[in-house]
Amino acid sequence: MEQIFGRITIDPAVLGGKPTFRHKRIAVETILEFLAAGESTEEILKQFPSLEDADIRAAQLARLP
Repeated sequence: MEQIFGRITIDPAVLGGKPTFRHKRIAVETILEFLAAGESTEEILKQFPSLEDADIRAAQLARLP
């Protein structure tokens, strides 16, 4: 298992090895798609209340495989 910024985990046993947030079943890719579509961080956090602002910032900064 790999960790990025202590927020993003890559574990072959979770979502087929896609990067997720802190072992949750929320793919980083999904959040990046919301951001690319123009969603604000606040709106994303309303839709995914288990995420934190720092998770979204980590996703924006990470260079993922």
